[in-house]
Amino acid sequence: MNRILHILFFFLFLFNCTNVLSNTIKEINIKGNKRLSNNTIIVLSNLSVGEETNNEGLNESLKKLYETNFFQDVSIKFENDILEIVVIENPIIEDIEIRGISHEPTIKNILNSISLKIRSSYNESYLDNDLILIKNLLKKGGYYFSKVNSSILSNQSNNSIRLIIDIDQGSKAKIKEISFIGDRIFKEKKLKSIISSEEHKFWKFISNKVYVDQNRIDFDKRLLTNFYKNQGYYKVEILSSFAEITSKDNFKITFNIDSGNKYFFNEFDLKIPIDYNKNDFEDINRLFNRLRGKEYSINALTEILDKIDLIASTKSYDFITANVTDRVVENNKLNFIFEILDSEKFYVEKINLLGNNTTIEEVIRNKFIIDEGDPLNQLLFNKSINNIKSSGIFKNVDSIIKNGSSDNLKIIDIIVEEQPTGEISLGAGYGTSGTAIGGGIKEKNFLGKGINLNTNLEISEESVKGQFIYSKPNFAYTDNTLFTTIRSTNSDFLSTYGYEISDLGASVGTKFEQYENIFFSPEIDVSIEKLETNSTASSNLKKQEGNYEDVYFKYSIDQDLRDSSFDPTRGNITTLYQEVPIVSGNNELINTFSFTQYKTLSKINNTIGKASIFLKSANSLSDENVRISKRAQIPYSRLRGFERGKVGPKDGDDYIGGNYVAALNLSTNLPAIMSTVDIIDFNYFIDVANVWGVDYSSQVDDSSTIRSSTGLGIDMLTPVGPLSFSFSKPITKKSSDKTETFRFNLGTTF
Repeated sequence: MNRILHILFFFLFLFNCTNVLSNTIKEINIKGNKRLSNNTIIVLSNLSVGEETNNEGLNESLKKLYETNFFQDVSIKFENDILEIVVIENPIIEDIEIRGISHEPTIKNILNSISLKIRSSYNESYLDNDLILIKNLLKKGGYYFSKVNSSILSNQSNNSIRLIIDIDQGSKAKIKEISFIGDRIFKEKKLKSIISSEEHKFWKFISNKVYVDQNRIDFDKRLLTNFYKNQGYYKVEILSSFAEITSKDNFKITFNIDSGNKYFFNEFDLKIPIDYNKNDFEDINRLFNRLRGKEYSINALTEILDKIDLIASTKSYDFITANVTDRVVENNKLNFIFEILDSEKFYVEKINLLGNNTTIEEVIRNKFIIDEGDPLNQLLFNKSINNIKSSGIFKNVDSIIKNGSSDNLKIIDIIVEEQPTGEISLGAGYGTSGTAIGGGIKEKNFLGKGINLNTNLEISEESVKGQFIYSKPNFAYTDNTLFTTIRSTNSDFLSTYGYEISDLGASVGTKFEQYENIFFSPEIDVSIEKLETNSTASSNLKKQEGNYEDVYFKYSIDQDLRDSSFDPTRGNITTLYQEVPIVSGNNELINTFSFTQYKTLSKINNTIGKASIFLKSANSLSDENVRISKRAQIPYSRLRGFERGKVGPKDGDDYIGGNYVAALNLSTNLPAIMSTVDIIDFNYFIDVANVWGVDYSSQVDDSSTIRSSTGLGIDMLTPVGPLSFSFSKPITKKSSDKTETFRFNLGTTF
């Protein structure tokens, strides 16, 4: 009986407690509010008259009110069915002033990034977080020693404040040293040429690549990863990259690399839906056959996917996607399966572009392969995003695909983050061929229209060259690049050969891909040339003295089949160039052909062989003689062991060049020599060349003799900059040729 009574008393107690904690709100009173209305606060509290509540509900309401950031303090009291909410409102931020920084884009970035905004409520904890955020933003720009403080000017009458943020950026953190640790395989000299960051030197006062920038370091990690993967290192990992202070304002950047083993392509398999035409994919199978047994390369995989993209767009496979799977076999071989699948049938209803404050929409839309109303082909969509990223205009590119107005329609949001696209550069070189200094200004996105501008100036001991280039990609929606060039050149040989040439010219042309990997670039060139001589010039040169007005049609055809444009290991590149006179006093026809083949001679130590052919002719279509400025010379880089321009036909003391040039160059790197020394590379070369033909005089020897040399080349990374020099031994020559055993060149950038 007693036990039953105890249970009854327990339930009565619990019922009474529940009545105390869960009562009905009959009235709500708000106190302390000045800016927000009573109704607004009641709505924010998520409580209302007539609603039952308890302690848990009151605590939840208190939490919601604090989360609004409208209140500095909130208290809630519930007695006699009356709910009383007493608040102290946070002041409103009337203005946010950033002091200490004059760079408007930086100020704009800070204001967009912090959580406190003008006309929002002030919150001290938010401010603390924003000050930390600002310091982190400055670190990304290389300002690791910045000081950020805040102050507040209060206006009690309207409960508002002015927030002032004082920033002392301090000096930029400089990169004193860049090192690579771990199983890196390649020399530091090679790896430093891959990344964009550079070590700071006192003369590098223009380049911003010498400052610590986390975004650039992350970009360097991607560059290194891609480089290793294109060399066959399928499982490469950049385990870490970190910066450590070595002295005041100086950092050491270290990349920890685990290259792993080299992998090779083994078997490829292409799976397509049963109703697809296999003949449409024959190019893919031929590519598979070419790649079997080759080193693994992400460029090769990209080539395969590009082929699939091309088939999708030309063979009307509108709704397809490709899944790529790989499997390691026999420790270092890779089998790949490319599975072509039918994707869901969606169409693009609309493409929204966000974040392009400077760049006009046309520039971004021109990069898209698909457009509004087109089928949403996932392969072509991904390639479109990559096209935007590769433009070099944007720091980040993101995309979101959302549901459209009906089940089969999709809306695409493209969110871009713009970045500075201008660049100033200075460079200098010194060597046996003379001293030169130059500089330039480049802009990739002039006026936000995707226009490329390039201005450069080069001054050497004998010449001054200036050039301005304007290029507009995808001109008039044709996928062609339109370019315009204005140039001026002055070559002064009065003290050596008795003549001086001044040239002022302009050209307009275009460049486009005529066939796969074959580019055609025609242009019209107009020039005014002036040739002056002095008493030391030869009689034939004095006859050419005067002014020349020319209009030429120039064109080049290029085919690039190298595995990489930077430091290729296999493939070839072919160029045919011709200048055809339209209006010219001498009617010179210039023909140039070059072919270069790269081949991996040893996969064990990455020995790469290179063979190159160069041919050039300069002849007049009329009875006139080819003037001195149009005559053919052996390029300095194609005949080592001989002085620049002092080979071939000679009129008196003047080396006048010829009507024809032929050169054969064979070379290979020598990675086994001093393989443990990071800053030096060796190469062996054989150069064979000839320049001959004198059309203006039968009295001058045309000098048709094979010149040849062999030697050792050395490339060294010095504290000043890259140094290259060669030791050459001429094998065959003409007695009038001037030889040189040693040649060097030292260059740097600022």
